[in-house]
Amino acid sequence: MAEQVYSQCFMCSIRCPIKVTVENGQVRFIQGNPHVPGIKGSLCPKGVAGSALVNDPQRVQSPMIRNGPRGSGQWRSASWDEALDYIADKVNKIKEQYGGKSIAFGERAQLSTHVSKTFTRAVLESPNYFSHDALCKGSINTACRSLFGYTDGQIGMDYSNAKHLVLYGRNIFESIQVKPVNQIMDALENGAKLTYIDPRVTVTASKAHRYWMIRPGTDLALNYGLIHTIINERLYDQTFVDNWVKGMDKLSQFIRPYTPEWTEGETGIPATEIREFAREVAKDKPSVIFHMGYRGAHHQNEIHLRRSIMILNSLMGSIEAKGGNFIKKGPGEVDAKPARKLTEQDLPHVDEARFDKVGTPDFPLPDPNHGVAQMLPQAILDQDPYPIKGLFAFRFDPLMSIPDTNFTKKALQKLELVVSIDINYSDIAWNSDVILPESTYLERMDSPQQANSLKPQIFLRQPAISPVFDTLPGPIILKRLAEKMNAGEYFPYNSMEELVDWQLEPTGFCLQDFREKGFVSYTDKSIFWDREDGLKFKTPSGKIEFDSSLLENAGFDSFPEYESASKPKQKDEFRLIVGRCAQHTHVSTQNNPLLNELVPENVLWINSKKAEELGIGNNSLVRVVSGQASGTIKAKVTDCIHPHSVFMLHGFGHESELALRSFNKGVSDATLQKNVTDKVGGSPGLHETFVQVKTA
Repeated sequence: MAEQVYSQCFMCSIRCPIKVTVENGQVRFIQGNPHVPGIKGSLCPKGVAGSALVNDPQRVQSPMIRNGPRGSGQWRSASWDEALDYIADKVNKIKEQYGGKSIAFGERAQLSTHVSKTFTRAVLESPNYFSHDALCKGSINTACRSLFGYTDGQIGMDYSNAKHLVLYGRNIFESIQVKPVNQIMDALENGAKLTYIDPRVTVTASKAHRYWMIRPGTDLALNYGLIHTIINERLYDQTFVDNWVKGMDKLSQFIRPYTPEWTEGETGIPATEIREFAREVAKDKPSVIFHMGYRGAHHQNEIHLRRSIMILNSLMGSIEAKGGNFIKKGPGEVDAKPARKLTEQDLPHVDEARFDKVGTPDFPLPDPNHGVAQMLPQAILDQDPYPIKGLFAFRFDPLMSIPDTNFTKKALQKLELVVSIDINYSDIAWNSDVILPESTYLERMDSPQQANSLKPQIFLRQPAISPVFDTLPGPIILKRLAEKMNAGEYFPYNSMEELVDWQLEPTGFCLQDFREKGFVSYTDKSIFWDREDGLKFKTPSGKIEFDSSLLENAGFDSFPEYESASKPKQKDEFRLIVGRCAQHTHVSTQNNPLLNELVPENVLWINSKKAEELGIGNNSLVRVVSGQASGTIKAKVTDCIHPHSVFMLHGFGHESELALRSFNKGVSDATLQKNVTDKVGGSPGLHETFVQVKTA
């Protein structure tokens, strides 16, 4: 008889609520959780394909210990005790010789991140926890804190009631979040407008009322032209700005030279259209969302682009407004308590500097909760500020996520221990010493998700089936390894059920409360703060800081002079831009049996006229060459991309030979990209690489 299990997807980082149909111990069907408003029972292709993970013979099925040179593919299966003893012995030797600071722990942030942070601090005795978030949106995080005192993760968007949504390359209909996409579609059907800005025509562009094919790298110039118009024509929400903004006079003075005519010269967008748009969007204030972005890691001035987007929101008064942006509300708003975390314990104090120097005068502003991952290879090779000798990679692949793969490979060879905790044979797993196999999200319970929003809730990932292979949940792996190193007291549980019970205790909820719908709510009413006198910004001034104390106290200008984006210098040179499609998540799904069939490799989008000049035909092979590497890929000749750019999907060109479907398919963007960083915000500049394209 079929059983329904309510859980959470983990085919990407969004964690959409799901309903899993199970029969005879097998997953038969996965759909969106119909009890969650906005989901409507729907799910993206990745979510539906999650069932193919479970019985995939190409996933990691037991602990594996390297039995040959690193990256050679020579492995032997091991018991959990043998693998964990091996790691504990290596870690102890590194700690004895170099100290715990010489071991780094990197992961893709997840529901059990509090366990990973506890492990890094209490077991490794290291300051060097970092997450993939910095590679994706570190500069957005810093920009939000500079203006509001909140991180980007603490700010939400009321899509359902928006009257105008503005997206800067946020290809939301392909890089899918199910609930927001449904809400946006509902808003569009109710008369909302969508403006989309991108050098490439995406699916999202096809849904837009206005699409601008902007010259790549000039989004900040566009925003300066918009801000100029809004201030010059007094289109902003004067009451909101007077009450809640600090630094309006300084912004007004700074923006004077950046007229729409100047903007047209930088972006290629006509000045008349810029003025028309500013006037149009101002009519809909405050129910306007200039989307801050999800992946904000394009250029070295990224923080100022993201600040300019949030400044536009503030000028529209669309902060804590229906149909605008809001500060996510936690259970404290209704006198309740959140789930607790292991990091709330009294953990050992670690006061050494981080490997990425975050929090020091060299790199003062990025969030130490995530660090700056792309600094890792250089820190290893330079042994600055000290030697790094060990790396734990938990569902995080530095070889495909950090720009300049060959440089990262060189750094990995200097390490004495590389451990991967993963489901798949990722490229970092392929180059590890030990692989510890995690159970899939359908086979395990996870820590509860404290989902703060207008209506704070808690969601729970519940196991739909028992593990098929010799795998364990991540928190159990880390606990067992901690016990091998005599630090088990920091992990007060023996099963995931015990951990979740411990976490839920302060909330008043229990496991049984999640069985029926997969989530619980603290309140059924949306919580907006009073815009007249009830807003709570966490800046020193208590206001939105256009002139940011965070930036200026660290020695950075709030309004630096604009520097023009570089253009290609020869006819076969292009700025490389990268992105996602609906069928894949970053670097982790290319070997999924169902998703690989839909999109088995990436191609290179190139402008039709430029392709004709270079003698490149559609589907012909081309050679893409950068200062870091080169690769051969099929060309997609199209009018739907700016002539200064070429585009490829992120996450292809895998080198792990045990992931047979994705091995050597397409080209890895990370191999081509140079590793450069926004030194204020913390993100890498993933679109700062120019490549040459030649017939192969």
